[in-house]
Amino acid sequence: MARPQVVRGGTVFDGLGNPGRRQDLLIEDGVVTALLPPDAAAPDDAEVVDARECWVTPGFIDIHTHYDAELELLPALGESVRHGVTTVFLGSCGLSLAIGAPGELADMFCRVEGIPRSVVAPLLEAGKDWDGPASYLEHLDRLPLGPHVAALLGHSAIRAATMGLGRSLDARVRPSAKELAAMQGLLREALDVGYLGLSINTLPWDKMGGEEFRSRPTPTVFAGWSEYRALARLLRERGRVLQGVPNLSTKLNVLLFALLSAGRLRPALKTSLIALMDPIAGRGIHRLTGLILRLTNRLLGGDLRFQALPNPFDLWVDGLEVPVFEEFGAGTEALHLERPEERAALLRDPAYRRRFRRQWGDRLRGRAYHRDFARAHVVACPEAALVGKSFAEIAAARGRDAVDTFLDLAAEHGDALRWYTVVANDRPAELEWILRHPDILLGFSDAGAHLRNMAYYNFPLRMLRLVREGEKRGRPLMSIERAVQRLTGELAQWFGIDAGTIRVGGRADIVVVNPAGLDETVEQMQELPVVATPDPGAPPWADFGGLRRLVRRNDAAVRHVLIRGRMAWTAGALVPELGHERSFGGVLRATSG
Repeated sequence: MARPQVVRGGTVFDGLGNPGRRQDLLIEDGVVTALLPPDAAAPDDAEVVDARECWVTPGFIDIHTHYDAELELLPALGESVRHGVTTVFLGSCGLSLAIGAPGELADMFCRVEGIPRSVVAPLLEAGKDWDGPASYLEHLDRLPLGPHVAALLGHSAIRAATMGLGRSLDARVRPSAKELAAMQGLLREALDVGYLGLSINTLPWDKMGGEEFRSRPTPTVFAGWSEYRALARLLRERGRVLQGVPNLSTKLNVLLFALLSAGRLRPALKTSLIALMDPIAGRGIHRLTGLILRLTNRLLGGDLRFQALPNPFDLWVDGLEVPVFEEFGAGTEALHLERPEERAALLRDPAYRRRFRRQWGDRLRGRAYHRDFARAHVVACPEAALVGKSFAEIAAARGRDAVDTFLDLAAEHGDALRWYTVVANDRPAELEWILRHPDILLGFSDAGAHLRNMAYYNFPLRMLRLVREGEKRGRPLMSIERAVQRLTGELAQWFGIDAGTIRVGGRADIVVVNPAGLDETVEQMQELPVVATPDPGAPPWADFGGLRRLVRRNDAAVRHVLIRGRMAWTAGALVPELGHERSFGGVLRATSG
């Protein structure tokens, strides 16, 4: 039996929105057994966890990750744990590894999420010992998980499994009554064993990888609303969640999601959509969306929520390798070609350039990306003199059109051309308006995906820094206790999982945050190997192809992380046992419905 622990000297925020209180926590066998007065007597053999001058909070919850593949290789998920995240959700955006053939799952997953297929396909071929929602959770239970995991069932996976991948990717084909019943059967199985719900995707610029069906949208995109509604009925009956990706370019089908969520004469459908942002390409759309949220929930009796991030939505891009280029045909045409020489030849072709320029500047079709070359700056390039300049500045200096200049550089340098831009959430006052909205769910990290494009793993710390800086300026965004609640208990309650609070009898998932460490370093970017030191004799794909991913780390902000009462992060390092012993995280199952 493990020694008791006392988390001593901190200000405890319980995740329920109550004001912080100076208390000590007594933890025994992974459970909080007492809330003690400061410096109260504790068992003689208790281990003291130093929380002086710190905030003690429940473990943070990340409601939107694509760790599905990474945890098969690196179950510690240390990039999240080090920032205080003790629960992550899998199965977002219609994508799931719960059912399907390894190669087909890799084709659905990898291009959309910016993860090397050369890693995921052999990983699944070697280790996939499940084939269905229930056996998948059993498999996850056998892994030495770092944080806890909870799962959504991906619609693309069950659509392909029941219809066959080819038929599921054909816009002319609708599932037969038998196939739809089979999808419903898989969803029932998932709900019976504790999945949070179902994820779907209506965004056509999320594309298949591989060879056979390359560049078609993922299977869930081909479904009609009658299919979505048939599956949503089961979620409504069970009080579970529909996670959806609207068409981010046109944004119009947000209204269909709102009507699907509506209650009044029936139970409301819990609906979580991606994502409420202030985009440069559509100023004011977040205010209109916020109004739709309020009207849906207040007047129509719905339960509609938008996920939101507490930080600017910024992107780093190697050449053209980023999903925003998939929102118009010429971008997909280039990304369809994997061989650098073939892509370069296409980018130099005059006819292609005319198509690209016409579509790039088309104002009649909706867009999510601003497509402003003055807002995109080179951060690395074999032509060192270009670093720090925008593509618009480079074009002006060369006396060339900006589109031609960009395509020239992309053709010449390929992925060695690295550039940066901000897509949304660049206006602090509007970002604060989003974060105060009562109908958001805080979190949209995409952790484990877009490894070269984004780095939002530490979004809880960026949220706490925003709140703390507001207090310092005398213009508070919200109280610390409310911010902690939005990152923990509010999410757990809405999704129906046992997490997110500090209470007697509750599991001891605890974060000790040093507020003095919530400084500008939470914004600083690094590129680090996904796998720092591959195990000797490991398969060649076990180092993630040597890929370097973007991270933001400021290790001074989190002093300790406990998962199920066991120290997972302390003294600026992950403990060696994390990801190797099955005594930290586990599978969390939905308790609602």
